[in-house]
Amino acid sequence: MEKVFAQQFEALLEKYSDLLVGESTEETKDKVKAWALYTHIAKSMPALAKHWNELYPEAKEEMKVIINEIKQLNELHRQSSKK
Repeated sequence: MEKVFAQQFEALLEKYSDLLVGESTEETKDKVKAWALYTHIAKSMPALAKHWNELYPEAKEEMKVIINEIKQLNELHRQSSKK
């Protein structure tokens, strides 16, 4: 991947993370990236997501934790933005 594109894409991810959950730390960006990619895969290729879930049940549980964390952070961020 071209270095300039990688930097520009990283800026997009940083802004998306900030708008979605109110922060853009490296850990949060990694979780947002995993959440977004998994969500897209589950919607566009559900059989692949199902196969992965069956093949890696521990990873599936970790993904559930990440999804719930993103949902909670998003809800908190939306509530704090309303004030």
